[in-house]
Amino acid sequence: MKKYIALIVLLVLFTAPIQAHVINYELERMSGDQVFWKYTLIGFQHILPEGFDHILFITCVFLLNTNIKQIIAQASMFTVAHTITLGLAMYGVINPPRNIIEPLIAISIVFLAIENIYFKQVKPWRLVMVFLFGMVHGMGFAGALSQLGMPQYAFATALISFNVGVELGQLTIILLLYFLLSKPFSQKIWYRRGIVIPMSFVIALVATWWTVERIWFVV
Repeated sequence: MKKYIALIVLLVLFTAPIQAHVINYELERMSGDQVFWKYTLIGFQHILPEGFDHILFITCVFLLNTNIKQIIAQASMFTVAHTITLGLAMYGVINPPRNIIEPLIAISIVFLAIENIYFKQVKPWRLVMVFLFGMVHGMGFAGALSQLGMPQYAFATALISFNVGVELGQLTIILLLYFLLSKPFSQKIWYRRGIVIPMSFVIALVATWWTVERIWFVV
């Protein structure tokens, strides 16, 4: 956790001299504490209940591994990755086109779901995949956050607290899945064929449809 916080701080310091390009002047009257709690809540809500695609992504991360510590480690890797690209996008360093990022987010879910079906254990490349896909998801977060706007005087606070909210949302999903699925059923011989594979198959179908839909209809 300390390394994660340090990485966020370094990212903010590195990008601080760059002029932020999204400002909502109605937010300028908020105090620093109000900004922190507001954007923490926004980050949480962007996962629960609004971020159905991100919920499915975290579910895919969860399904192939019943070790709660390793699952949280993968989710934290995802958070670090999307923090980097979200920060760069919000500071105007990168400007990823939405019509490319949105289909890629859906494809990342398809990829993990298929991996869950064909592999029984987490492979070494899983963390790399989660990190790379996290960078893509961070660009998607930037699009949503840009529509809301950010207070210029507390831009870094809003950015960090948004990521805190996202991480809390992810941890909530993981804990719910752990207590509803993994803890009571993961030791059953039918857990993989009765839960992991069917859920991954349905997720793959949904994300495949999203991919097609976003390629044709996202502008």
